Amino acid sequence: MNIESKLRKEGIEVTQEIDPIIKYNIIKNVVTKIINTFPEYGLESNDLISRLSELKMYKAKRPEGMSEANYFYKNTSIYFNNNIPNEDLEEFAVHECIHYLQEVKDKKGNLVRMGLSDYKESKVTGEGINEASVQLMASYANGMEKEAVKYYGISFETISPSYYPLECCLANQLAYLIGEDVLFESTINSNDNFKNKFIEEMSLKTYLCVTNAIDNILEAEENIVKLNNKKFEIETDEEKCANITGKIEEIKNEILLTFLKTQNQIISSYFNNSFKKIKTLEQVEKYRQKLYKFKDYLGSTDGYTFYHDYYVEQMAALEHKYNVIENGAETALARTKKESFFAMLIRKLKEIFGKKETVKVVK
Repeated sequence: MNIESKLRKEGIEVTQEIDPIIKYNIIKNVVTKIINTFPEYGLESNDLISRLSELKMYKAKRPEGMSEANYFYKNTSIYFNNNIPNEDLEEFAVHECIHYLQEVKDKKGNLVRMGLSDYKESKVTGEGINEASVQLMASYANGMEKEAVKYYGISFETISPSYYPLECCLANQLAYLIGEDVLFESTINSNDNFKNKFIEEMSLKTYLCVTNAIDNILEAEENIVKLNNKKFEIETDEEKCANITGKIEEIKNEILLTFLKTQNQIISSYFNNSFKKIKTLEQVEKYRQKLYKFKDYLGSTDGYTFYHDYYVEQMAALEHKYNVIENGAETALARTKKESFFAMLIRKLKEIFGKKETVKVVK
């Protein structure tokens, strides 16, 4: 399928090419943002400007619900929504320019990798985590502030409230646990450093499950956009519209369940594995703080208790670990007359969380 056919299939109708002077200013400003925000990755201004100058930029009519800009690697072009004013193009260009810098092609010009995405197999893998990481980088570069949002019943804070918010929430959790630097370095340089670190901190099974789940969320959201556009086309047929609405609600519920399951897996896999590595009292405290601060990265729904329950359980296990390290295994098994700090913390948490009613997510 040639690029014109692909654009028509996506519902993209080119209206004009971006003026060369406007394009150059966009590229120059995007490069400045990227280098100033990520100085540690050895990026060089003139080199980036030279590489990005190969890009073509167009304005185009686009279907409702589609992202405001898209990069097409087959013709090295970015297509912006026709409604975006010229002065705002730069904000949307950051994400797409990073995509261009990511791409790795073989000698025949076929795309084999783009950041955290693998295009070698028949099915693209890692597209969701890559889009999320690129969007986080673009949001940082654009100086976005955190906002409290709610999608599909899930509440959380994010610097990307409008683009891939759920995917970004999960990617941000991974950045916190594994390292933001290694996530972004692998994203911009298209290597396996993040993947290898992820597997080291958790497991290969968890890596595959989490990245696949984020891919599924991305695909589900795209299906919702398609169904909404289809619904718009047949709005006079009430029965068909009702059927589409039902399908959309089913997909939304699937997204909610996939998100929570994935979040829970990230929590248990990382912290269970980290717990086994604790050897010193200093590591006990670092573990406690890291688990406690994870609450700032959570996506929560009404009745969601997994994190709180897990936290209480781990504090009990951590108290025993603390006593073993400080006093030895035999002493740790004995009950002490004086209530320890961890025992007091557990008791307080049980008092707090014990008063809350739990509600299961309806499948």
